[in-house]
Parts: sequence; C-alpha cells; structure tokens
Amino acid sequence: MTIEIDDAGTGDILYGTVIGAYRPEDDHFIYDMIAVKYFQMPLYKNKTHLVEAKRIAVELIERLELREDEKIIICTGDVLNVATEALLEIYGEDVVERGKIEGRGQHLVELAFTNELRNIGYEPLAERTEKWGKNFWHMYKWINKKPKKRLKFAKSAFPNLKKYPLFK
Repeated sequence: MTIEIDDAGTGDILYGTVIGAYRPEDDHFIYDMIAVKYFQMPLYKNKTHLVEAKRIAVELIERLELREDEKIIICTGDVLNVATEALLEIYGEDVVERGKIEGRGQHLVELAFTNELRNIGYEPLAERTEKWGKNFWHMYKWINKKPKKRLKFAKSAFPNLKKYPLFK
C-alpha cells in the first residue's frame, strides 16, 4: 500500500499550487492548495509557501489515515522539501521516501490544478506541461489583457519575472 504526494502548478506564473495525495490501491485522491498569496510579496520572501506545503502534506496524510505497513512516496520537487522533512520526522525513513510520481496520481494532481485555473476564468493549454514556454506566454497574455483584475492571480514574487513589464 502506498500514498503518493505530488504538486502541480508550482512553476506556473498563474494561481497557487495544488498538493495532492493519491492512494492507488483504492483510487482515492484528495488535495488542497497553497494559495497564490504565498507566491507574492511579502510572504514569498519568507518562504511561507514551503511551510504551507508542509502543512498541507501532513494534513492530507492524516485525512487519508496512513495504514499499517503503508509507504508514503513524495515527489522530488523543491516545494515539497520541508514537507518531506516533516513527514520523515513523524513517520520515519522506513515509511517516507522521495520519488517521481507518474501515472494516475500525477494525472489527478495536474487535473485538479487545471480545474482550479478554470475556476478563475483561465482556460489552460492542453499541452501545458510539455510546452512550458508557450504555457508561460499564454498565461502572461491572459493576465496582461486585464491586469487590474487578473494580476492578483499571478505568482508575482518570482525573481525572474521582474524583467517583464507586467511585473515591474
């Protein structure tokens, strides 16, 4: 038995980040979101998004009620580093390991993120994860069409965004 923890949307400039937990044996998936405010100043400079990822990951495992002899595989993405440390402290090295999340677990967390994007009025590209550059510009242009209304949905504290007029 296994619980897989993955993230989606961390590298996108739009909206928050989904942290999802999936138990393949019974096809049970739950998730929560790191709100976009944690990717905006002043919260981002204090790395509070990492603390939120930890809180969410621990809470998801509690909600799924980790079973005896069950393993937790947590994605290797940086946003889950602090979460991994916390889970290791709670459950130990015999239970928690880092790994690549693929298949249905990855699909469900990506689907949750794209559905959250639709909830704010943005229609994500079908090939969002395969074509990052195209995805970036699609999101950028969407925000830029109505910046006063949409900039609140942007992960505006990312340092590399300062070179773009919308984020200056």
